[in-house]
Order: sequence, then C-alpha cells, then structure tokens
Amino acid sequence: MHKLKLTDVQKKYKDKEAVRKFNYTFTNGVYGLLGENGAGKTTLMRLICGVLKPTGGKIYCDDIEISYMGAEYRGLLGYLPQDFGYYGGFTAERFLRYMAALKALPAEYADSRIDELLDAVELKNMKKKKLKTFSGGMLRRIGIAQALLNDPEILILDEPTAGLDPKERVRFRNVISSLGEKRMVLLSTHIVSDIDYIADRILIMKNGELLLEGTEKGIMEKIKDYVWKCIVSQEEAEQIENNYIVSNMRNYGKNVELRIVSQKIPTKDAENVEGTLEDAYLYLSQIKGGERIATL
Repeated sequence: MHKLKLTDVQKKYKDKEAVRKFNYTFTNGVYGLLGENGAGKTTLMRLICGVLKPTGGKIYCDDIEISYMGAEYRGLLGYLPQDFGYYGGFTAERFLRYMAALKALPAEYADSRIDELLDAVELKNMKKKKLKTFSGGMLRRIGIAQALLNDPEILILDEPTAGLDPKERVRFRNVISSLGEKRMVLLSTHIVSDIDYIADRILIMKNGELLLEGTEKGIMEKIKDYVWKCIVSQEEAEQIENNYIVSNMRNYGKNVELRIVSQKIPTKDAENVEGTLEDAYLYLSQIKGGERIATL
C-alpha cells in the first residue's frame, strides 16, 4: 500500500493562486475531489501526477519526493486528464497499443491487457473502428482504458464521466468502486452523483483550498436538520433565493416547491426533510444571505 502526502502544496500563475497550501495524505481507497469549475481540482491533479511542479510545498510518495522518483513514480500512476489527446486515425486497439508502448509495457502483457480492458469498458466489438468515429462517451471510455493499462497502484481521474450517458455513469461507478479495494483512486468532479456511494473519503475544494474532508456520513452530519421543504408563491421564491441556499425548485402552477438548506427555518410553514450529499455540498461550499458555517 502506497502513501501520497501533500505538504503545503501551492501553485501560482502570475496573479492567480490556483492551489493554496494544500495538506492531505492519501492511502488506499476511493477519494472524491468535489468542487465547482475553477476550484483548482485539475491543477491539483496535474501536480500529483508530476505534470506540473508546485510553486511551494512538497509532494511525497512513501516519504520520497516524487520529483526524485522519475520513472519509478510514473510506473505507479494511471492518469486520465480532463482533455486527453488521441489520434483520430488510430483504431481503438492501435491507440491502446501505442499507449502501452509509451508506458514501456511488454508486448505480450499489453495484448492480453488491451483485450481485457476493451471488454471491461464494453468496446471490444469496436476495437477495429477509428477513434474519429467514436462518440464523446466512447472516447471517454477509451481514456479510462488507457489509464488502466499498466494496472496502476495510484489512479488519477480528472472529470472522468464527462460525456458519459446515465447508463455509462453507473457502469463507471461500479468499475471504480471495485478498483479502490486494492489501490489509491483520486477522482475529481463537479457532479455529486459521480462520487455518491463510491467514495471512501470526500474532499471539497473551493478557490484552491481544501474546504472540508470526511466520509459521506460525516459530511452529512454537518447539515443534520438543516434541509427544508416548503411551497411558496413565485414572488416569495425569488426573495428566498436571494437569502438562502436553494438546492432544488419545482413549479406547481402559480406556486413553487423549494428545497432549502439553512440552519434556521426559512418560512413558518417549512418542514424538515432528509438531506442529500448534494445539499451538503451546496451548503458547505457557499456562504449566502449572511449565513455563516460555524462548523468549518
């Protein structure tokens, strides 16, 4: 089992600080990195993969700085970037063979591994088709397959479900859940359902900082009794939106049903309902209407 330790990791681009004093230690399991676009997730992933060098702080793998490990560290990694490059004229099989060669995998191992992975991502019958004919979801599945070619012990997936349809998302979550048993999996997303149920630990990022981390149960405890449902007029709904965090809205003729996350009761007729991870994420990553998160 490997240990990945980030100590005061920072990345600056001119006047912008994309990652700020990030401290965390990863071991085996599935880690869901959750944050809106621009929160610093992609930059953090690229730092961990060694694609970028930190402006400050250090990243260690098993107590050795990754900058000194070179090929040894790269051999542990499987990486799916948010926008991965591919050659449209390559077939799926040829592309994976090319990636296997770049990873210096033995030809015999690569042959069996490619067939196994094409089967796992349900593209075995498309292996002779050129990538330029693939849909966005199919290309994403090929990207996941190439990240797994070397059977990595540290798997880094940046927005891996982009372009996948609901059925493919479910299939992907099942694959990741099983992979996390024997390796470290870091999965970044801005879609809560991508990590709901499968992440052992959830990390919430905002403005380059680690805002909060914990298990799903622990994070849900932060909003216990904070989720409300009420039906109000259109005019009241607009006013409530300006003062509270509204996680869902449904129209009922002239009225609107609101789902609100708040420490205090938003309207006299509001009733408490069970919260979700999405409610918790919205609440813990925002300060709105004068409400402050005392627990953070």
